[in-house]
Amino acid sequence: MSQKFQPVRGTYDLTFDQYERHTQLVRKVESIVRRYSFSGIITPIFEHTSVFTKPLGDTSDIVGKEMYTFTDKGGESITLRPEGTAAAIRAIISEGLTQQLPLKLFYYGPMFRYERPQAGRFRQHYQFGVECIGVESPLADVEVLHLASLVFKELGISDTITLELNTLGDAESRKAYREALVAYLSQYQNELSEDSQRRLLTNPLRILDSKNEGDKKITANAPKLSQYLNDVSKTYFEKVCSGLESLGITYTLNDHLVRGLDYYNHTTFEFTTNAIGAQGTVLAGGRYNGLVANMGGPDLPGIGWAFGVERMLSLTNFEVQHTHPLAVMPFDTSFERDAFILTQQLREKGYTVDMVFSGNAGKRMKRADKVGAAIAIILAGDEMARGEYLLRNLITGEQQTVGHSDLLRHIQQSEIHKQQ
Repeated sequence: MSQKFQPVRGTYDLTFDQYERHTQLVRKVESIVRRYSFSGIITPIFEHTSVFTKPLGDTSDIVGKEMYTFTDKGGESITLRPEGTAAAIRAIISEGLTQQLPLKLFYYGPMFRYERPQAGRFRQHYQFGVECIGVESPLADVEVLHLASLVFKELGISDTITLELNTLGDAESRKAYREALVAYLSQYQNELSEDSQRRLLTNPLRILDSKNEGDKKITANAPKLSQYLNDVSKTYFEKVCSGLESLGITYTLNDHLVRGLDYYNHTTFEFTTNAIGAQGTVLAGGRYNGLVANMGGPDLPGIGWAFGVERMLSLTNFEVQHTHPLAVMPFDTSFERDAFILTQQLREKGYTVDMVFSGNAGKRMKRADKVGAAIAIILAGDEMARGEYLLRNLITGEQQTVGHSDLLRHIQQSEIHKQQ
């Protein structure tokens, strides 16, 4: 009995137009990011497990529930990359890039998390992100937020997106707030969800982000972090808000926006939508001063964001841009060698060419239509005997004969094959 192989649950294949939509979206965003002087970085898809457990925190869902971790043949604990920031920081430290500050980097690639697959969420998903390292000014926060808003604008989906903004303050502010929050939540300890009861002892701020309806009712009347911000944290956040306002970027303050990772401080944000169901966060990030030092590097400030490509695509009407190829058709087997040589010569000149190898005239034309060809170069008996090709415009149906030496000039004059 033959075995029928299927993709692993929570993964998928990218084929044909799906692949084109995916890669063209990434190229579009990359072109926008480069305007802000960001440079690309690629890290391995797996790292030593400590690269993620140390900065993300043992109480995060990623570390506690979602990481793909295994022991390799050398006895090392290895984890498939669940997110991009920690991997990028590891690269910055190990490659000695902290001597080249400020660093503005972008990355793209697959991430891996073991979670229940659902609309817009996969066990292998693709993520695009940016990191700005070495700039402590609130203007850096404003710049990366402006960059994100421009991405949505140029993808034509700004009207469906809301920027939710919060501040976690500095360490002193969070310590004071944590004490007040624990005192409040302890009154309702037995009413909290199981996850939140555990977090009350380890990371109480995460309870503010709980999706449990009972938790939401309790946290609705919890103390606000904004009440515990010191002057430094207040001033910093005020400058971020005023910077956004000066650029005409609207936002909504969300006191419960704490994000799910331990390394965030000061500015945190999510760009959300109601257009894709329950998984409404499209792009998210925040400031992570101290993360580089936590991972063994110098004490450097940083801020960044990332988005899932699948979720972004689900919001856009991002149409695939095709280049119309040329179709080379030998209508006689005796001309196949000539057609093959011509095909390679045209490709060397920079043209996209599909050689229609077999079938009668009708089948060859159907193949040319299937690949979206605009011009067919036909090698047929009478024309070849006269040193000519038959050129057929597959959009208008017009055709003409051209000498072998005049072929390139006629193609260049046509330009139809380059139409998008």
